[in-house]
Amino acid sequence: MQNQSFFILFGLTQDVLKEKVVLVVFVFLYLATLLANLLIVITIRYSQTLGSPMYFFLFYLSFADACFSTTTAPRLIVDSVSKKKVISYNECMTQIFAFHFFGCMEILVLVLMSLDRYVAICKPLRYTTIMSRRVCGTLVNLAWVVSCIHSSAQIFLALKLPFCGPNVIDHYFCDMPPLLKLACMDTHATNLLIVFNSGAICTVSFMVLLTSYIFILHSLNNQSAEGRKKALSTCTSHIIVVILFFVPCIFTYTRPVTSFPADKMVAVFYTIVTPLLNPLIYTLRNAEVKNAMRKLWCNKL
Repeated sequence: MQNQSFFILFGLTQDVLKEKVVLVVFVFLYLATLLANLLIVITIRYSQTLGSPMYFFLFYLSFADACFSTTTAPRLIVDSVSKKKVISYNECMTQIFAFHFFGCMEILVLVLMSLDRYVAICKPLRYTTIMSRRVCGTLVNLAWVVSCIHSSAQIFLALKLPFCGPNVIDHYFCDMPPLLKLACMDTHATNLLIVFNSGAICTVSFMVLLTSYIFILHSLNNQSAEGRKKALSTCTSHIIVVILFFVPCIFTYTRPVTSFPADKMVAVFYTIVTPLLNPLIYTLRNAEVKNAMRKLWCNKL
């Protein structure tokens, strides 16, 4: 049974000057993330030309990115100007649920997008049959269900933890690894469950993504020189973003409950940086999306 009614978030830094830098930098990053992702969501929703499965998945990726960054960034920004970085027990549990729900959704949509690209490039004649609207809708609904199951498992483990000692979380948001260090119990079994849950989702999804891109790159031998160059450029940028997101996640959720000085900066990559890079890499570099944005917003204005 938990005895703590609140926790104190240590934040990224305790230095006053550095906190001001954190405020400016992360306000910019968060607002840019929201603007870019919401712009893509609205464009795909109301554009008549972006109806392919790729944009169907991009819609949900941008929505998940906007929600995922909102689970951590506003709290970090507020705490950077607050003397008391207090978060209630209920707020902490809510943040864990939302963080893992939208984080898992983002991972699964990235996997679905890689599947879509694999079918489009490697099986072009069967693309419309395999990736029909009904199939895409079913896959996204399944992703929502799996995300809910994953986050529910996380919150179930969190609610079982008793807290009766220190209440300072050495992080800028509530998550399972730093919470395990404060629990008044042997957390070895709980840590193993987290590894088999979060760690497995991150690792397996990462391997699936890399495998799909390997098949895609291998199939480029049948493409023209121009098509090969374009696909290679696209795949390379996608792989870079995937690595920036998944490697920090794997580093965080597949190891024992130990702390490293770089843990919080590692978390910044998958909580703040990647949700901003995703719209830049996946859509804003896409001429079709930019034309749709220009046409839609010019008509609106």
